[in-house]
Amino acid sequence: MGIFQPTALRERAMGITPELLNGLGVRAILLDVDNTLATYSAHTPAPGAVEWVKAMEDAGFRMIIISNNFKKRVQSFGVMFGLDTLCFAMKPLPIGYLRAARRLKVKCRECVIVGDQIFTDVVGANLCGMKSVLLDPIEPEDGLTFKVRRFFERGLREKFQSRKDVLR
Repeated sequence: MGIFQPTALRERAMGITPELLNGLGVRAILLDVDNTLATYSAHTPAPGAVEWVKAMEDAGFRMIIISNNFKKRVQSFGVMFGLDTLCFAMKPLPIGYLRAARRLKVKCRECVIVGDQIFTDVVGANLCGMKSVLLDPIEPEDGLTFKVRRFFERGLREKFQSRKDVLR
């Protein structure tokens, strides 16, 4: 279960505090877009997301948006949040994570990825030596590939929930 194990669990990104991240030794946050900062179909951030990003910046964290989605969608969120972006990141392959860390001028062990998918966000973080915060998806996705992934994630999420005391 190691490669699938997130560092921490939260319902929403807004539940992540500077204290949690400082405790993890994190200096930089890699943010997914879909079902993390916004719903999969929305063109605007989830309520409270912009304010949370600003609070994290004010707390001294460097941030970048990293997504497998298209440039137009990812960059539009980058503009809304005032953050650099990496699209077509090919998560869970390490290449996007490594590029993000390089852009932020931090070591991988000083990064955390915040996202809603085990098989992309968490696996990629673990392959790179990064930490991860696994979120509950904001809303269910319609596509077949998402439904298949969520089906396989369900059992892992249940194990993680039952072991919350192990996760920070």
